[in-house]
Amino acid sequence: MSDQIDFRQVVHALSDALDLVGIDELQHGKRVAFMAVECGRAFGFTDKTLDRLYHAALLHDCGVSSTTVHHHLVSELDWAGSEDHCHRGHDLLIKHELFANLAPLIHHHHTHWEQLTDLDINNETALINNCIYLVDRVDALVAQQGIDELLFCKDEIRATINKYRGSFFASLLVDVFMDVSANEFFWLTLQPRHLNLYLAEMSLDSQVQQINQDCFLRIANMFANIVDAKSPFTVEHSHGVSRLAKHLGLLLELPKSSCDALEVAGLLHDLGKLRVPDEILEKPGPLNQKELAIMKQHSFDSYQILRRINGFESIAEMAALHHETISGEGYPFHRAGLKLSKEARIIAVADIFQALAQNRPYRTSMTGDKTMAILEEMAASNKLDQEIVQTVQKNFSSCWQAATNSADEG
Repeated sequence: MSDQIDFRQVVHALSDALDLVGIDELQHGKRVAFMAVECGRAFGFTDKTLDRLYHAALLHDCGVSSTTVHHHLVSELDWAGSEDHCHRGHDLLIKHELFANLAPLIHHHHTHWEQLTDLDINNETALINNCIYLVDRVDALVAQQGIDELLFCKDEIRATINKYRGSFFASLLVDVFMDVSANEFFWLTLQPRHLNLYLAEMSLDSQVQQINQDCFLRIANMFANIVDAKSPFTVEHSHGVSRLAKHLGLLLELPKSSCDALEVAGLLHDLGKLRVPDEILEKPGPLNQKELAIMKQHSFDSYQILRRINGFESIAEMAALHHETISGEGYPFHRAGLKLSKEARIIAVADIFQALAQNRPYRTSMTGDKTMAILEEMAASNKLDQEIVQTVQKNFSSCWQAATNSADEG
């Protein structure tokens, strides 16, 4: 891992992860960011404020991990409980020094303007929250109409927003939106091919910062907390894999840099699961072939998100390979033998161990003896690395503690 990181690349990667929650309704955060910046520029925000607005808009739904909640957000203009994810997102960002200044900008992005003015926040912060709310609701209406029908439907969408001036949205912001959205450029840029060009141009403005391992870890933890919030059955999985992977790296006497990378990769390996529908993750029985095919996308999705961050190349590869096997029967690349690094093999063992030790919708946590028997069988059939499994067997108690944060249940 590098000791430098491009903050804008991290924000874009995190936005990519959040996009996965939409499954088929992709790029929601990116459309909201484009519209927010266009409205903010017309409103007269400074360049520094526009920069914060852009990043906050990209991450405004970081409190959403559930595909069920996401469906509400894009299919209904307003609904009971819509503010819950705003508070979760605020609490997630406020804990990290790189993102803390964005947290207040999304804390109330589903609060009606007539209620927002009664809160104890400064006027610019209130306006940014409300600007994100306004264009977020525009995008919900876009999702209902279809991205290819926008020039036909734009007047209907604009009329709906205008109807809520002074109640849901500040009148001044509605005025700005009505002016900005009168032209075709505004609507046509929402189409993927045009939006991607806009985002690519924004990416040229790099924001490289010097960071240490602790900062890397906090970024990874933020990503992992979003993933682990997706389902009761993913809670603590990423953190357990991270602890166990680093522990195994230390037991195998890998260099400190490799152990640090294992810790981060363990936190990030399941980013792609944000794309898996809740009902598949929580299915109380075996997955059918179609469901398995959907599940098999997640490690590749993790890879695609992480590889865009300079300095995360090795992390991206470790995360991508956690379902590969020594025999080459795994996915998504069918790597085999020496094409799998020691670190990738460690993540694979840690992932399976932690999953077996954790409650799942189709079974309760397995005992230590059963967990070890499955790992040894997989090593014998050339799926897992024999040396790593033997290391687990020799240090079972400490491995169980690392994976589950609880005492050995062997």
